[in-house]
Amino acid sequence: MAAVDVEKDIVGQITCGSLLQQLQQIWDEVGESDEERDKMLLQLEQECLDVYKRKVDLAVKSRVQLLQTLADARVELTNLLSALGEKTYIGIPEKTSGTIKEQLSAIAPALEKLWKQKDERIKEFSDVQSQIQKICAEIAGTSDQMESPVVDESDLSVKKLDEFHSQLQDLQKEKSDRLHKVLEFVSTVHDLCAVLGMDFFTTVTDVHPSLNDSTGVQSKSISNDTLSRLAKTVLALKEDKRQRLQKLQELATQLIDLWNLMDTPREERSLFDHVTCNIAASVDEVTIPGALALDLIEQAEVEVERLDKLKASRMKEIAFKRQSELEEIFAHAHIEIDTEAAREKILSLIDSGNIEPAELLADMDNQIASAKEEALSRKEILDKVEKWMSACEEESWLEDYNRDENRYNASRGAHLNLKRAEKARILVNKIPALVDSLVAKTRAWEQERGLTFTYDGVPLLAMLDEYVMLRQDREEEKKRMRDQKKLHDQMNKEQEAMAGSTPSPRGVGTKKVVGPRANGGGGANGSSNRRLSLNAHQNGSRSINRDGKRDNRPVAPVNYVAISKEDAASHVSGTEQSLPSTP
Repeated sequence: MAAVDVEKDIVGQITCGSLLQQLQQIWDEVGESDEERDKMLLQLEQECLDVYKRKVDLAVKSRVQLLQTLADARVELTNLLSALGEKTYIGIPEKTSGTIKEQLSAIAPALEKLWKQKDERIKEFSDVQSQIQKICAEIAGTSDQMESPVVDESDLSVKKLDEFHSQLQDLQKEKSDRLHKVLEFVSTVHDLCAVLGMDFFTTVTDVHPSLNDSTGVQSKSISNDTLSRLAKTVLALKEDKRQRLQKLQELATQLIDLWNLMDTPREERSLFDHVTCNIAASVDEVTIPGALALDLIEQAEVEVERLDKLKASRMKEIAFKRQSELEEIFAHAHIEIDTEAAREKILSLIDSGNIEPAELLADMDNQIASAKEEALSRKEILDKVEKWMSACEEESWLEDYNRDENRYNASRGAHLNLKRAEKARILVNKIPALVDSLVAKTRAWEQERGLTFTYDGVPLLAMLDEYVMLRQDREEEKKRMRDQKKLHDQMNKEQEAMAGSTPSPRGVGTKKVVGPRANGGGGANGSSNRRLSLNAHQNGSRSINRDGKRDNRPVAPVNYVAISKEDAASHVSGTEQSLPSTP
Protein backbone atom coordinates (compact mmCIF):
# COMPACT_ATOMS: atom_id res chain seq x y z
CA MET A 1 0.00 0.00 0.00
CA ALA A 2 2.88 2.37 0.83
CA ALA A 3 4.57 1.52 -2.50
CA VAL A 4 1.43 2.44 -4.41
CA ASP A 5 1.19 5.76 -2.62
CA VAL A 6 4.85 6.46 -3.40
CA GLU A 7 4.23 5.61 -7.06
CA LYS A 8 1.28 7.98 -7.14
CA ASP A 9 3.33 10.69 -5.60
CA ILE A 10 6.06 10.09 -8.16
CA VAL A 11 3.58 10.09 -11.04
CA GLY A 12 1.93 13.18 -9.69
CA GLN A 13 5.28 14.92 -9.63
CA ILE A 14 6.30 13.84 -13.18
CA THR A 15 6.04 16.64 -15.77
CA CYS A 16 7.43 17.22 -19.23
CA GLY A 17 10.27 19.33 -17.74
CA SER A 18 11.24 16.72 -15.18
CA LEU A 19 11.19 14.06 -17.85
CA LEU A 20 13.28 16.21 -20.19
CA GLN A 21 15.75 16.91 -17.33
CA GLN A 22 15.95 13.21 -16.58
CA LEU A 23 16.52 12.47 -20.28
CA GLN A 24 19.39 14.98 -20.42
CA GLN A 25 21.01 13.39 -17.38
CA ILE A 26 20.78 10.05 -19.11
CA TRP A 27 22.25 11.51 -22.27
CA ASP A 28 25.11 13.11 -20.25
CA GLU A 29 25.94 9.83 -18.65
CA VAL A 30 25.79 8.04 -21.99
CA GLY A 31 27.59 10.76 -23.79
CA GLU A 32 25.12 11.36 -26.61
CA SER A 33 26.10 13.94 -29.11
CA ASP A 34 24.30 17.18 -29.57
CA GLU A 35 23.01 16.12 -32.98
CA GLU A 36 21.52 12.99 -31.59
CA ARG A 37 20.09 14.97 -28.78
CA ASP A 38 18.46 17.52 -31.17
CA LYS A 39 17.17 14.78 -33.39
CA MET A 40 15.47 12.98 -30.52
CA LEU A 41 14.04 16.28 -29.19
CA LEU A 42 12.55 17.08 -32.61
CA GLN A 43 11.05 13.59 -32.73
CA LEU A 44 9.53 14.06 -29.29
CA GLU A 45 8.07 17.42 -30.32
CA GLN A 46 6.52 15.92 -33.50
CA GLU A 47 4.97 13.09 -31.56
CA CYS A 48 3.42 15.62 -29.16
CA LEU A 49 1.99 17.60 -32.07
CA ASP A 50 0.43 14.45 -33.54
CA VAL A 51 -1.20 13.65 -30.26
CA TYR A 52 -2.66 17.15 -29.95
CA LYS A 53 -3.80 17.06 -33.52
CA ARG A 54 -5.63 13.79 -33.03
CA LYS A 55 -7.31 15.12 -29.94
CA VAL A 56 -8.39 18.29 -31.76
CA ASP A 57 -9.77 16.25 -34.65
CA LEU A 58 -11.77 14.13 -32.24
CA ALA A 59 -13.09 17.23 -30.51
CA VAL A 60 -14.11 18.75 -33.84
CA LYS A 61 -15.93 15.58 -34.85
CA SER A 62 -17.67 15.48 -31.51
CA ARG A 63 -18.79 19.09 -31.87
CA VAL A 64 -20.06 18.47 -35.38
CA GLN A 65 -22.06 15.47 -34.17
CA LEU A 66 -23.49 17.45 -31.30
CA LEU A 67 -24.48 20.26 -33.64
CA GLN A 68 -26.13 17.76 -36.00
CA THR A 69 -27.93 16.16 -33.11
CA LEU A 70 -29.12 19.58 -31.98
CA ALA A 71 -30.26 20.45 -35.50
CA ASP A 72 -32.04 17.12 -35.83
CA ALA A 73 -33.67 17.68 -32.48
CA ARG A 74 -34.90 21.09 -33.55
CA VAL A 75 -36.25 19.68 -36.82
CA GLU A 76 -37.95 16.83 -34.96
CA LEU A 77 -39.40 19.34 -32.55
CA THR A 78 -40.71 21.43 -35.42
CA ASN A 79 -42.19 18.37 -37.16
CA LEU A 80 -43.87 17.17 -33.99
CA LEU A 81 -45.37 20.58 -33.32
CA SER A 82 -46.60 20.75 -36.91
CA ALA A 83 -48.05 17.23 -36.83
CA LEU A 84 -49.81 17.88 -33.54
CA GLY A 85 -51.06 21.22 -34.75
CA GLU A 86 -49.19 23.13 -32.06
CA LYS A 87 -47.55 26.45 -32.86
CA THR A 88 -45.35 26.52 -29.78
CA TYR A 89 -44.56 24.35 -26.83
CA ILE A 90 -44.07 25.68 -23.32
CA GLY A 91 -40.60 24.87 -21.88
CA ILE A 92 -38.61 25.22 -25.10
CA PRO A 93 -36.09 28.14 -25.07
CA GLU A 94 -37.09 30.60 -27.78
CA LYS A 95 -33.46 31.90 -28.30
CA THR A 96 -30.30 29.84 -28.77
CA SER A 97 -28.15 30.24 -25.69
CA GLY A 98 -25.58 28.21 -23.73
CA THR A 99 -23.39 25.40 -24.92
CA ILE A 100 -24.45 22.78 -27.36
CA LYS A 101 -24.97 20.22 -24.63
CA GLU A 102 -27.00 22.69 -22.62
CA GLN A 103 -29.23 23.33 -25.62
CA LEU A 104 -29.64 19.60 -26.14
CA SER A 105 -30.48 19.16 -22.49
CA ALA A 106 -33.12 21.90 -22.78
CA ILE A 107 -34.79 20.37 -25.88
CA ALA A 108 -34.72 16.69 -24.79
CA PRO A 109 -37.61 16.82 -22.23
CA ALA A 110 -39.87 18.63 -24.72
CA LEU A 111 -39.11 16.07 -27.39
CA GLU A 112 -39.86 13.23 -25.03
CA LYS A 113 -43.26 14.75 -24.07
CA LEU A 114 -44.14 15.47 -27.69
CA TRP A 115 -43.25 11.92 -28.69
CA LYS A 116 -45.51 10.59 -25.97
CA GLN A 117 -48.28 12.99 -27.00
CA LYS A 118 -47.85 11.88 -30.61
CA ASP A 119 -48.22 8.22 -29.64
CA GLU A 120 -51.39 8.98 -27.70
CA ARG A 121 -52.78 11.04 -30.59
CA ILE A 122 -52.02 8.25 -33.05
CA LYS A 123 -53.93 5.83 -30.83
CA GLU A 124 -56.92 8.20 -30.71
CA PHE A 125 -56.87 8.59 -34.49
CA SER A 126 -56.64 4.85 -34.91
CA ASP A 127 -59.60 4.21 -32.63
CA VAL A 128 -61.80 6.82 -34.33
CA GLN A 129 -60.84 5.70 -37.82
CA SER A 130 -61.45 2.07 -36.85
CA GLN A 131 -64.99 2.89 -35.71
CA ILE A 132 -65.63 4.94 -38.86
CA GLN A 133 -64.29 2.15 -41.01
CA LYS A 134 -66.41 -0.41 -39.17
CA ILE A 135 -69.67 1.55 -39.57
CA CYS A 136 -68.90 2.26 -43.23
CA ALA A 137 -68.29 -1.44 -43.74
CA GLU A 138 -71.62 -2.25 -42.02
CA ILE A 139 -73.44 0.20 -44.28
CA ALA A 140 -71.71 -1.17 -47.35
CA GLY A 141 -72.25 -4.75 -46.21
CA THR A 142 -68.51 -5.61 -46.29
CA SER A 143 -67.75 -5.87 -42.58
CA ASP A 144 -66.04 -9.24 -43.12
CA GLN A 145 -63.43 -7.59 -45.40
CA MET A 146 -62.38 -4.78 -43.04
CA GLU A 147 -58.64 -3.88 -42.80
CA SER A 148 -56.69 -1.97 -40.18
CA PRO A 149 -56.90 1.80 -40.66
CA VAL A 150 -53.82 3.78 -41.80
CA VAL A 151 -53.16 6.87 -39.68
CA ASP A 152 -51.70 9.90 -41.42
CA GLU A 153 -48.97 10.93 -38.98
CA SER A 154 -48.32 14.16 -40.82
CA ASP A 155 -51.58 15.61 -39.52
CA LEU A 156 -52.44 14.66 -35.96
CA SER A 157 -53.99 17.97 -35.05
CA VAL A 158 -56.95 18.34 -32.74
CA LYS A 159 -58.87 19.90 -35.60
CA LYS A 160 -58.37 16.82 -37.74
CA LEU A 161 -59.32 14.60 -34.82
CA ASP A 162 -62.49 16.64 -34.28
CA GLU A 163 -63.34 16.19 -37.96
CA PHE A 164 -63.05 12.43 -37.54
CA HIS A 165 -65.17 12.58 -34.38
CA SER A 166 -67.82 14.61 -36.22
CA GLN A 167 -67.77 12.11 -39.08
CA LEU A 168 -68.08 9.30 -36.55
CA GLN A 169 -71.08 10.97 -34.89
CA ASP A 170 -72.81 11.37 -38.27
CA LEU A 171 -72.16 7.74 -39.06
CA GLN A 172 -73.38 6.65 -35.64
CA LYS A 173 -76.58 8.63 -36.16
CA GLU A 174 -77.01 7.10 -39.60
CA LYS A 175 -76.40 3.67 -38.11
CA SER A 176 -79.00 4.34 -35.42
CA ASP A 177 -81.51 5.50 -38.04
CA ARG A 178 -80.81 2.50 -40.22
CA LEU A 179 -81.10 0.15 -37.26
CA HIS A 180 -84.42 1.74 -36.29
CA LYS A 181 -85.63 1.37 -39.86
CA VAL A 182 -84.50 -2.26 -39.96
CA LEU A 183 -86.35 -2.98 -36.72
CA GLU A 184 -89.49 -1.30 -38.12
CA PHE A 185 -89.26 -3.41 -41.27
CA VAL A 186 -88.73 -6.56 -39.20
CA SER A 187 -91.72 -5.69 -36.99
CA THR A 188 -93.87 -5.07 -40.08
CA VAL A 189 -92.74 -8.38 -41.58
CA HIS A 190 -93.59 -10.10 -38.30
CA ASP A 191 -97.13 -8.65 -38.25
CA LEU A 192 -97.74 -9.44 -41.93
CA CYS A 193 -96.46 -12.98 -41.55
CA ALA A 194 -98.74 -13.46 -38.54
CA VAL A 195 -101.82 -12.29 -40.48
CA LEU A 196 -100.88 -14.35 -43.55
CA GLY A 197 -100.02 -17.44 -41.50
CA MET A 198 -96.42 -17.54 -42.79
CA ASP A 199 -93.18 -18.51 -40.97
CA PHE A 200 -91.61 -15.25 -39.78
CA PHE A 201 -88.12 -16.64 -39.03
CA THR A 202 -87.80 -18.25 -42.45
CA THR A 203 -88.90 -15.04 -44.15
CA VAL A 204 -86.47 -12.69 -42.38
CA THR A 205 -83.61 -15.20 -42.50
CA ASP A 206 -83.98 -15.30 -46.27
CA VAL A 207 -83.39 -11.54 -46.27
CA HIS A 208 -80.32 -11.72 -43.96
CA PRO A 209 -79.33 -14.24 -41.29
CA SER A 210 -78.60 -11.51 -38.73
CA LEU A 211 -82.27 -10.46 -38.66
CA ASN A 212 -83.20 -13.51 -36.63
CA ASP A 213 -84.31 -12.75 -33.07
CA SER A 214 -81.49 -14.91 -31.71
CA THR A 215 -78.96 -12.20 -32.60
CA GLY A 216 -78.53 -8.97 -30.65
CA VAL A 217 -79.91 -5.68 -31.85
CA GLN A 218 -76.49 -4.19 -32.56
CA SER A 219 -75.52 -7.26 -34.59
CA LYS A 220 -78.29 -6.88 -37.14
CA SER A 221 -77.34 -5.96 -40.67
CA ILE A 222 -77.98 -2.33 -41.64
CA SER A 223 -76.54 -2.45 -45.14
CA ASN A 224 -78.15 -0.87 -48.15
CA ASP A 225 -78.78 -4.30 -49.60
CA THR A 226 -80.55 -5.48 -46.42
CA LEU A 227 -82.76 -2.40 -46.29
CA SER A 228 -83.62 -2.75 -49.96
CA ARG A 229 -84.48 -6.43 -49.60
CA LEU A 230 -86.54 -5.73 -46.48
CA ALA A 231 -88.50 -3.01 -48.28
CA LYS A 232 -89.17 -5.37 -51.20
CA THR A 233 -90.25 -8.11 -48.78
CA VAL A 234 -92.67 -5.77 -47.02
CA LEU A 235 -94.14 -4.64 -50.35
CA ALA A 236 -94.52 -8.23 -51.51
CA LEU A 237 -96.21 -9.25 -48.25
CA LYS A 238 -98.56 -6.24 -48.37
CA GLU A 239 -99.54 -7.05 -51.95
CA ASP A 240 -100.08 -10.68 -50.96
CA LYS A 241 -102.21 -9.48 -48.04
CA ARG A 242 -104.28 -7.23 -50.33
CA GLN A 243 -104.89 -10.03 -52.82
CA ARG A 244 -105.80 -12.52 -50.13
CA LEU A 245 -108.17 -10.05 -48.46
CA GLN A 246 -109.84 -9.32 -51.79
CA LYS A 247 -110.20 -13.05 -52.45
CA LEU A 248 -111.55 -13.66 -48.93
CA GLN A 249 -114.05 -10.80 -49.22
CA GLU A 250 -115.30 -12.18 -52.54
CA LEU A 251 -115.73 -15.60 -50.93
CA ALA A 252 -117.45 -14.04 -47.90
CA THR A 253 -119.87 -12.19 -50.18
CA GLN A 254 -120.64 -15.41 -52.04
CA LEU A 255 -121.15 -17.24 -48.76
CA ILE A 256 -123.59 -14.62 -47.45
CA ASP A 257 -125.51 -14.59 -50.74
CA LEU A 258 -125.76 -18.38 -50.73
CA TRP A 259 -126.76 -18.44 -47.05
CA ASN A 260 -129.47 -15.86 -47.63
CA LEU A 261 -130.58 -17.72 -50.71
CA MET A 262 -130.98 -21.03 -48.88
CA ASP A 263 -131.97 -19.67 -45.44
CA THR A 264 -128.93 -21.23 -43.81
CA PRO A 265 -129.37 -21.29 -39.99
CA ARG A 266 -127.29 -19.00 -37.78
CA GLU A 267 -125.47 -21.93 -36.19
CA GLU A 268 -124.07 -23.07 -39.54
CA ARG A 269 -123.15 -19.51 -40.53
CA SER A 270 -121.25 -18.96 -37.29
CA LEU A 271 -118.72 -21.59 -38.37
CA PHE A 272 -117.41 -19.02 -40.89
CA ASP A 273 -117.58 -15.88 -38.76
CA HIS A 274 -113.79 -15.66 -39.06
CA VAL A 275 -114.30 -15.29 -42.82
CA THR A 276 -117.27 -12.93 -42.94
CA CYS A 277 -116.03 -10.63 -40.16
CA ASN A 278 -113.61 -8.98 -42.62
CA ILE A 279 -116.07 -8.54 -45.49
CA ALA A 280 -115.98 -4.73 -45.26
CA ALA A 281 -112.56 -4.30 -43.64
CA SER A 282 -109.72 -2.37 -45.25
CA VAL A 283 -106.25 -3.88 -45.65
CA ASP A 284 -104.87 -2.01 -42.62
CA GLU A 285 -107.80 -3.05 -40.41
CA VAL A 286 -107.05 -6.78 -40.71
CA THR A 287 -104.55 -7.53 -37.92
CA ILE A 288 -105.75 -10.78 -36.35
CA PRO A 289 -103.08 -13.55 -36.65
CA GLY A 290 -104.04 -16.15 -39.23
CA ALA A 291 -106.94 -14.07 -40.57
CA LEU A 292 -105.66 -14.43 -44.16
CA ALA A 293 -103.98 -17.82 -43.95
CA LEU A 294 -104.08 -19.95 -47.10
CA ASP A 295 -105.83 -22.85 -45.37
CA LEU A 296 -108.61 -20.49 -44.26
CA ILE A 297 -109.12 -19.25 -47.82
CA GLU A 298 -109.11 -22.82 -49.11
CA GLN A 299 -111.69 -23.73 -46.47
CA ALA A 300 -113.95 -20.89 -47.63
CA GLU A 301 -113.52 -21.94 -51.29
CA VAL A 302 -114.53 -25.50 -50.47
CA GLU A 303 -117.63 -24.23 -48.61
CA VAL A 304 -118.63 -21.97 -51.51
CA GLU A 305 -118.25 -24.87 -53.93
CA ARG A 306 -120.36 -27.09 -51.67
CA LEU A 307 -123.10 -24.50 -51.38
CA ASP A 308 -123.09 -23.94 -55.15
CA LYS A 309 -123.76 -27.62 -55.71
CA LEU A 310 -126.44 -27.59 -53.02
CA LYS A 311 -128.02 -24.51 -54.61
CA ALA A 312 -128.34 -26.27 -57.96
CA SER A 313 -130.24 -29.15 -56.34
CA ARG A 314 -132.55 -26.75 -54.47
CA MET A 315 -133.13 -24.39 -57.37
CA LYS A 316 -136.89 -24.96 -57.61
CA GLU A 317 -137.37 -24.44 -53.89
CA ILE A 318 -135.31 -21.24 -53.97
CA ALA A 319 -137.08 -19.91 -57.06
CA PHE A 320 -140.52 -20.59 -55.58
CA LYS A 321 -139.42 -18.86 -52.41
CA ARG A 322 -138.53 -15.80 -54.49
CA GLN A 323 -141.87 -16.05 -56.28
CA SER A 324 -143.71 -16.26 -52.95
CA GLU A 325 -141.90 -13.14 -51.79
CA LEU A 326 -142.90 -11.38 -55.02
CA GLU A 327 -146.54 -12.49 -54.64
CA GLU A 328 -146.59 -11.28 -51.04
CA ILE A 329 -145.36 -7.84 -52.11
CA PHE A 330 -148.07 -7.63 -54.78
CA ALA A 331 -150.73 -8.87 -52.34
CA HIS A 332 -149.80 -6.20 -49.78
CA ALA A 333 -149.87 -3.62 -52.55
CA HIS A 334 -153.28 -4.97 -53.76
CA ILE A 335 -151.91 -5.70 -57.25
CA GLU A 336 -153.39 -8.71 -59.02
CA ILE A 337 -151.02 -11.08 -60.82
CA ASP A 338 -151.41 -14.50 -62.41
CA THR A 339 -149.48 -16.57 -59.84
CA GLU A 340 -150.17 -19.93 -61.49
CA ALA A 341 -148.77 -18.81 -64.84
CA ALA A 342 -145.71 -17.32 -63.18
CA ARG A 343 -144.96 -20.55 -61.30
CA GLU A 344 -145.45 -22.65 -64.44
CA LYS A 345 -143.02 -20.38 -66.29
CA ILE A 346 -140.41 -20.82 -63.54
CA LEU A 347 -140.76 -24.60 -63.67
CA SER A 348 -140.40 -24.66 -67.46
CA LEU A 349 -137.28 -22.49 -67.36
CA ILE A 350 -135.61 -24.65 -64.73
CA ASP A 351 -136.55 -27.93 -66.42
CA SER A 352 -135.44 -26.74 -69.85
CA GLY A 353 -132.01 -25.64 -68.63
CA ASN A 354 -132.01 -22.72 -71.07
CA ILE A 355 -131.17 -20.25 -68.32
CA GLU A 356 -128.52 -20.28 -65.66
CA PRO A 357 -129.84 -20.50 -62.09
CA ALA A 358 -127.94 -17.37 -61.16
CA GLU A 359 -129.51 -15.45 -64.06
CA LEU A 360 -133.00 -16.66 -63.12
CA LEU A 361 -132.53 -15.59 -59.50
CA ALA A 362 -131.04 -12.27 -60.58
CA ASP A 363 -134.05 -11.65 -62.82
CA MET A 364 -136.42 -12.51 -59.96
CA ASP A 365 -134.46 -10.22 -57.64
CA ASN A 366 -134.92 -7.44 -60.18
CA GLN A 367 -138.65 -8.18 -60.28
CA ILE A 368 -138.79 -8.05 -56.47
CA ALA A 369 -136.91 -4.75 -56.44
CA SER A 370 -139.30 -3.31 -59.05
CA ALA A 371 -142.30 -4.62 -57.11
CA LYS A 372 -141.02 -3.02 -53.90
CA GLU A 373 -140.50 0.24 -55.75
CA GLU A 374 -144.04 0.15 -57.16
CA ALA A 375 -145.47 -0.82 -53.75
CA LEU A 376 -143.66 2.12 -52.21
CA SER A 377 -145.15 4.48 -54.81
CA ARG A 378 -148.67 3.14 -53.98
CA LYS A 379 -148.22 3.22 -50.20
CA GLU A 380 -149.58 6.73 -49.61
CA ILE A 381 -152.69 6.05 -51.69
CA LEU A 382 -153.26 2.64 -50.10
CA ASP A 383 -153.00 4.15 -46.63
CA LYS A 384 -155.75 6.58 -47.56
CA VAL A 385 -157.83 3.73 -49.00
CA GLU A 386 -157.54 1.91 -45.69
CA LYS A 387 -158.65 5.04 -43.84
CA TRP A 388 -161.57 5.45 -46.26
CA MET A 389 -162.73 1.85 -45.81
CA SER A 390 -162.39 2.10 -42.04
CA ALA A 391 -164.45 5.32 -42.07
CA CYS A 392 -167.12 3.65 -44.20
CA GLU A 393 -167.34 0.75 -41.77
CA GLU A 394 -167.83 3.22 -38.93
CA GLU A 395 -170.47 5.00 -41.02
CA SER A 396 -172.34 1.72 -41.52
CA TRP A 397 -172.18 0.99 -37.81
CA LEU A 398 -173.41 4.52 -37.02
CA GLU A 399 -176.43 4.04 -39.29
CA ASP A 400 -177.37 0.86 -37.48
CA TYR A 401 -176.78 2.56 -34.14
CA ASN A 402 -179.01 5.53 -35.07
CA ARG A 403 -181.87 3.17 -36.08
CA ASP A 404 -181.76 1.44 -32.74
CA GLU A 405 -184.58 2.98 -30.60
CA ASN A 406 -183.10 1.47 -27.44
CA ARG A 407 -179.67 2.99 -27.87
CA TYR A 408 -180.12 5.36 -24.95
CA ASN A 409 -181.37 2.70 -22.53
CA ALA A 410 -179.17 1.99 -19.52
CA SER A 411 -178.10 -1.37 -20.86
CA ARG A 412 -174.71 -2.93 -20.48
CA GLY A 413 -172.12 -1.36 -22.81
CA ALA A 414 -174.42 1.51 -23.81
CA HIS A 415 -171.91 4.15 -22.69
CA LEU A 416 -169.22 2.49 -24.82
CA ASN A 417 -171.47 2.56 -27.88
CA LEU A 418 -172.23 6.21 -27.17
CA LYS A 419 -168.55 7.12 -27.13
CA ARG A 420 -167.97 5.15 -30.30
CA ALA A 421 -170.88 6.95 -31.97
CA GLU A 422 -169.33 10.34 -31.13
CA LYS A 423 -166.05 9.32 -32.64
CA ALA A 424 -167.78 7.77 -35.65
CA ARG A 425 -169.67 11.02 -36.41
CA ILE A 426 -166.39 12.96 -36.42
CA LEU A 427 -164.83 10.38 -38.72
CA VAL A 428 -167.84 10.25 -41.07
CA ASN A 429 -167.75 14.03 -41.49
CA LYS A 430 -164.19 13.68 -42.84
CA ILE A 431 -165.15 11.14 -45.53
CA PRO A 432 -165.90 13.65 -48.33
CA ALA A 433 -162.57 15.44 -47.89
CA LEU A 434 -160.80 12.07 -47.66
CA VAL A 435 -162.43 10.89 -50.90
CA ASP A 436 -161.51 14.13 -52.68
CA SER A 437 -157.89 13.83 -51.54
CA LEU A 438 -157.78 10.19 -52.59
CA VAL A 439 -159.15 11.02 -56.04
CA ALA A 440 -156.63 13.82 -56.52
CA LYS A 441 -153.65 11.68 -55.48
CA THR A 442 -154.81 8.74 -57.60
CA ARG A 443 -155.17 10.91 -60.71
CA ALA A 444 -151.74 12.45 -60.10
CA TRP A 445 -150.25 8.95 -59.75
CA GLU A 446 -151.90 7.79 -63.01
CA GLN A 447 -150.77 10.89 -64.91
CA GLU A 448 -147.21 10.51 -63.69
CA ARG A 449 -146.91 6.84 -64.70
CA GLY A 450 -149.41 6.61 -67.54
CA LEU A 451 -151.09 3.62 -65.82
CA THR A 452 -154.44 2.90 -64.18
CA PHE A 453 -154.31 2.56 -60.41
CA THR A 454 -156.13 -0.69 -59.58
CA TYR A 455 -157.10 -2.07 -56.21
CA ASP A 456 -157.20 -5.87 -56.34
CA GLY A 457 -157.81 -5.62 -60.08
CA VAL A 458 -160.52 -2.91 -59.94
CA PRO A 459 -159.74 0.69 -61.00
CA LEU A 460 -159.68 2.75 -57.83
CA LEU A 461 -161.14 5.86 -59.47
CA ALA A 462 -164.13 3.80 -60.66
CA MET A 463 -164.66 2.54 -57.11
CA LEU A 464 -164.52 6.09 -55.78
CA ASP A 465 -166.87 7.43 -58.45
CA GLU A 466 -169.33 4.63 -57.73
CA TYR A 467 -169.10 5.36 -54.00
CA VAL A 468 -169.79 9.07 -54.59
CA MET A 469 -172.85 8.26 -56.74
CA LEU A 470 -174.20 5.76 -54.23
CA ARG A 471 -173.62 8.24 -51.42
CA GLN A 472 -175.59 10.86 -53.36
CA ASP A 473 -178.42 8.35 -53.93
CA ARG A 474 -178.40 7.57 -50.23
CA GLU A 475 -178.61 11.27 -49.32
CA GLU A 476 -181.53 11.70 -51.76
CA GLU A 477 -183.23 8.64 -50.27
CA LYS A 478 -182.82 10.07 -46.77
CA LYS A 479 -184.29 13.39 -47.93
CA ARG A 480 -187.27 11.58 -49.51
CA MET A 481 -187.82 9.58 -46.33
CA ARG A 482 -187.77 12.77 -44.23
CA ASP A 483 -190.31 14.42 -46.55
CA GLN A 484 -192.55 11.36 -46.49
CA LYS A 485 -192.35 11.23 -42.69
CA LYS A 486 -193.43 14.88 -42.51
CA LEU A 487 -196.41 14.08 -44.80
CA HIS A 488 -197.28 11.06 -42.70
CA ASP A 489 -197.18 13.09 -39.48
CA GLN A 490 -199.41 15.77 -41.05
CA MET A 491 -201.95 13.18 -42.21
CA ASN A 492 -202.03 11.67 -38.70
CA LYS A 493 -202.77 15.07 -37.20
CA GLU A 494 -205.58 15.66 -39.70
CA GLN A 495 -207.10 12.27 -38.91
CA GLU A 496 -206.87 12.99 -35.20
CA ALA A 497 -208.64 16.31 -35.72
CA MET A 498 -211.41 14.74 -37.83
CA ALA A 499 -211.99 11.54 -35.86
CA GLY A 500 -211.04 12.91 -32.45
CA SER A 501 -209.27 9.65 -31.72
CA THR A 502 -205.67 8.58 -31.28
CA PRO A 503 -204.05 7.32 -34.48
CA SER A 504 -202.98 3.75 -34.65
CA PRO A 505 -199.27 3.23 -34.12
CA ARG A 506 -197.05 3.14 -37.19
CA GLY A 507 -195.94 -0.28 -38.14
CA VAL A 508 -192.19 -0.69 -37.98
CA GLY A 509 -189.89 -3.35 -39.21
CA THR A 510 -187.89 -5.68 -37.07
CA LYS A 511 -185.25 -3.88 -35.00
CA LYS A 512 -181.71 -4.47 -36.01
CA VAL A 513 -178.97 -5.40 -33.60
CA VAL A 514 -176.48 -2.60 -33.09
CA GLY A 515 -172.95 -3.67 -33.87
CA PRO A 516 -170.47 -4.08 -36.68
CA ARG A 517 -172.14 -5.12 -39.91
CA ALA A 518 -171.02 -7.77 -42.28
CA ASN A 519 -170.28 -6.32 -45.67
CA GLY A 520 -171.91 -9.18 -47.43
CA GLY A 521 -174.39 -9.61 -50.24
CA GLY A 522 -177.57 -7.79 -49.39
CA GLY A 523 -179.95 -7.00 -52.22
CA ALA A 524 -180.02 -3.49 -53.65
CA ASN A 525 -182.40 -1.53 -55.87
CA GLY A 526 -182.04 -1.41 -59.62
CA SER A 527 -179.90 1.69 -59.71
CA SER A 528 -177.54 0.26 -57.12
CA ASN A 529 -177.07 -2.93 -59.08
CA ARG A 530 -176.23 -0.88 -62.15
CA ARG A 531 -173.59 1.20 -60.38
CA LEU A 532 -171.98 -1.85 -58.78
CA SER A 533 -171.41 -3.53 -62.09
CA LEU A 534 -167.77 -2.31 -62.12
CA ASN A 535 -166.88 -4.53 -59.21
CA ALA A 536 -169.84 -6.82 -58.89
CA HIS A 537 -167.51 -9.79 -58.63
CA GLN A 538 -166.17 -8.34 -55.38
CA ASN A 539 -169.51 -7.60 -53.62
CA GLY A 540 -169.46 -9.39 -50.32
CA SER A 541 -165.96 -10.77 -51.02
CA ARG A 542 -162.65 -10.41 -49.23
CA SER A 543 -159.23 -9.79 -50.79
CA ILE A 544 -157.28 -12.96 -51.40
CA ASN A 545 -153.76 -13.24 -50.08
CA ARG A 546 -150.89 -15.18 -51.63
CA ASP A 547 -151.84 -18.42 -49.89
CA GLY A 548 -155.31 -18.41 -51.48
CA LYS A 549 -157.02 -17.53 -48.21
CA ARG A 550 -159.54 -14.73 -47.88
CA ASP A 551 -158.64 -11.67 -45.90
CA ASN A 552 -161.02 -10.36 -43.22
CA ARG A 553 -160.76 -6.78 -44.51
CA PRO A 554 -163.52 -5.64 -46.93
CA VAL A 555 -162.46 -4.80 -50.42
CA ALA A 556 -164.79 -1.79 -50.78
CA PRO A 557 -167.62 -0.32 -48.76
CA VAL A 558 -170.13 -0.15 -51.59
CA ASN A 559 -172.25 -2.98 -50.14
CA TYR A 560 -172.87 -0.88 -47.11
CA VAL A 561 -174.67 1.67 -49.28
CA ALA A 562 -176.76 -0.99 -50.95
CA ILE A 563 -177.79 -2.50 -47.60
CA SER A 564 -178.63 0.88 -46.15
CA LYS A 565 -180.84 1.69 -49.09
CA GLU A 566 -182.57 -1.68 -48.82
CA ASP A 567 -183.29 -1.09 -45.15
CA ALA A 568 -184.61 2.37 -45.96
CA ALA A 569 -186.91 0.99 -48.67
CA SER A 570 -188.31 -1.70 -46.38
CA HIS A 571 -188.87 0.92 -43.73
CA VAL A 572 -190.80 3.15 -46.14
CA SER A 573 -192.96 0.27 -47.42
CA GLY A 574 -193.85 -0.68 -43.87
CA THR A 575 -194.91 2.89 -43.11
CA GLU A 576 -197.13 3.11 -46.18
CA GLN A 577 -198.93 -0.09 -45.22
CA SER A 578 -199.68 1.24 -41.73
CA LEU A 579 -201.30 4.46 -42.98
CA PRO A 580 -205.11 4.45 -42.66
CA SER A 581 -207.16 4.91 -45.79
CA THR A 582 -208.59 8.35 -46.41
CA PRO A 583 -212.33 8.76 -46.43
